[in-house]
Amino acid sequence: MGYHTGMNVRQKPERTRLSAEDWEDAALNLIAEQGVGALAVEALARQLGVTKGSFYWHFRTREALLQAALERWEQYGEREIIGQIEAIPDPRERLPELFRRVAHELHPHRVYAALLKALDHPLVVPVMARVSKRRTEFLHTAYTEAGMETGEALNRARLTYAAYVGFLQLNFTLGLPRLSHEEFDAYVEHMIATLIPS
Repeated sequence: MGYHTGMNVRQKPERTRLSAEDWEDAALNLIAEQGVGALAVEALARQLGVTKGSFYWHFRTREALLQAALERWEQYGEREIIGQIEAIPDPRERLPELFRRVAHELHPHRVYAALLKALDHPLVVPVMARVSKRRTEFLHTAYTEAGMETGEALNRARLTYAAYVGFLQLNFTLGLPRLSHEEFDAYVEHMIATLIPS
């Protein structure tokens, strides 16, 4: 997505070409690929084919962009994943659908794995705490609505979330386990059979 530096009268000023959301998406892509530490205004501007002036039209600092990008990622999880699963009328269908849908959300997984490596960053910690709390609560509710007693449902929610986070850490930090698409799908079905009450 390259832009020419020379502008004629008919071209829009550069600041109107990219939205704040464009910068946030680019930031999340960079975080997914290289981690939070790699987030730099110059690198993003080069990648997007604009000058740093375009960035400062939307954000005062790199930290402001990081904050906005993290909130965008958090809201995506709420809206696209949790919101859609909550809309499924049959509570017994929600958990299998959640497992299958989340399993193939590769980009959000990459962001999550990168954030797990940056838990010493002051902007990352509160977002990850909110996301973990909300997802565990969602799983607790889903297990309860699927017929489990509330204490057992809470422990199953914790186990499920820990399995998810642990798999991400193994996969994106160590590159293990190395699974084909078929093996990964079989693993997801095994998780469903193991963790969801029949």
